Amino acid sequence: MRMFLQVIFFLNSLALMGIILLQMSEHATLGGAFGAGMSSTVFGRDVARDPKKTATAVLGVVFLGLGMILALI
Repeated sequence: MRMFLQVIFFLNSLALMGIILLQMSEHATLGGAFGAGMSSTVFGRDVARDPKKTATAVLGVVFLGLGMILALI
C-alpha cells in the first residue's frame, strides 16, 4: 500500500510542477506592470473560473494529503 501511495505522490508532484510552469504570470514582462495583462477581457481575466488555478488547488490539496498520510504510515 505504501509503494502505491508513493507512486501516486510522485506522479502528483510531477503534475503539480507542470501545471505551475504552464500558468502565465501576470507580471512576467514589463507590460504586465502597466496593465497589459488585463487585455484579455474588458474587465480583466476571470480568475475564479480559470481551470489551471482550479487544477493547481486540487493537485496541491492532494499533495498535502498524501504527504501527511505517507508521514504517518
